Amino acid sequence: MQLYEQQTIKVHNSLTGKKEIFSPLNEGHIGMYVCGPTVYSNVHLGNCRTFMSFDMIFRYFRHLGYKVRYVRNITDAGHLVDDAEDGEDKIAKKARLEQLEPMEVVQRYTVDFHNILEKFNFLPPSIEPTATGHIIEQIEIIKDIIEKGYAYEINNSVYFDVVKFNKTHEYGKLSGRKLEDMIANTRELAAQDEKKSPQDFALWKRAEPQHIMRWPSPWGDGFPGWHLECTAMSTKYLGETFDIHGGGMDLKFPHHECEIAQAEASNGKSPVQYWLHANMLTLNGKKMAKSTGNSILPGEIFSGKNDILSKAFSPSMVRFFMMQAHYTSILDISNDALLASEKGFNKLMEAISSLKAIPTGNTTDFDILSWKASCYEAMNDDFNTPILIAKLFDAVKHINLVKEGTESITKDDKEELQNTLQSFVFDVLGLESKSGSNVGTEKLEGVVALLIQLRKEARENKDFATSDKIRDQLASLGIQLKDGKEGTTFSVS
Repeated sequence: MQLYEQQTIKVHNSLTGKKEIFSPLNEGHIGMYVCGPTVYSNVHLGNCRTFMSFDMIFRYFRHLGYKVRYVRNITDAGHLVDDAEDGEDKIAKKARLEQLEPMEVVQRYTVDFHNILEKFNFLPPSIEPTATGHIIEQIEIIKDIIEKGYAYEINNSVYFDVVKFNKTHEYGKLSGRKLEDMIANTRELAAQDEKKSPQDFALWKRAEPQHIMRWPSPWGDGFPGWHLECTAMSTKYLGETFDIHGGGMDLKFPHHECEIAQAEASNGKSPVQYWLHANMLTLNGKKMAKSTGNSILPGEIFSGKNDILSKAFSPSMVRFFMMQAHYTSILDISNDALLASEKGFNKLMEAISSLKAIPTGNTTDFDILSWKASCYEAMNDDFNTPILIAKLFDAVKHINLVKEGTESITKDDKEELQNTLQSFVFDVLGLESKSGSNVGTEKLEGVVALLIQLRKEARENKDFATSDKIRDQLASLGIQLKDGKEGTTFSVS
């Protein structure tokens, strides 16, 4: 029996606005699509938080035994400046400013994206498709939508007819907007605007002579609309209807709303069972913005080379900080918040590091099985990582009490505790020990255990100079030894 058969997961579905029991379309299998980055600049910290939230969700599903096909795309064309319907492509603009080929820009920032995510210990997605690699699929969807009567061609561009679509479907159901209100709040069309309605969005845009990124199509040389790319890639790899679509809260409208409309117009089916949205990250209580200087990149946090924070913070510590907030809530990052989180992170890692060496007894003063069940309950409640972390610190408290000799733990319960902490701290939350990885922790423990044994032998032989030397040199490396009735334990500072 797989773990998922013993768990009932509830997720907050943005489409219904309710928390619902998660039931995949195919038992034991999950299809999940997350909108990836537009690779025209270094990946922002806010984007990292979104991708980190879905990395955690991906990890938890895998931990439960689900077979997950996780698709996260790379947008390398078609995303216009300010998410507009007209104007310059973000990547083409960057290429023009830096005097590079657009694909040089794409390569540079795709590599940066992967490097930062690797530092944060992300698992790679199952498939990472690019928009430019799926032009044919996008053209076929446009043909289908035109044939169904929900799109029109004008001046070699193709637009989705939102007003016509809304007569038989509900445009705005994800974001809670009414088309009538949107029309009422829209200024009159400028004379040069070729769309029938301001709400119509581009499926295909004609390429002006100066436009570098262009492909042939039945409507002339052009490029696909940003919204269409995700519809093409998600349905190609996950089917016309799949389990989960994720992304940042800022994508709910118009991007995800348009995805729903395109899919329903093309194949007549609602494309996604559960829409999940991660909330934004603020910096010192304000929206992050390069223009105001209230902005920081992940690499600047890791290196400490910035004017905002007092020191450098490790990627895993920053990941721990982000996991302390629910993925649907706004999280404010500040120097004080990171410093406080670092103390908790160190305390957690030190407890796990010292667990192997703590003595065992005949009884356990801690209900391990009940505690383990509460960890699953937290994650099953819409992936509530803050509650999970609170539960983890219940275990930290017990470990420290056992080290002090005021509580005890049996050998079997100690093993159960070790395995459960391994699962939730490293496998699900995706944290790494301060030495860089859990493998590093095990190697460190082995080396220190050897030195503790050599020190013990030195003391038994009354070679106190060697004994003290081992203790003092370990202390200089930040490894503190503590002698107790049941033997010697250590902690890392």
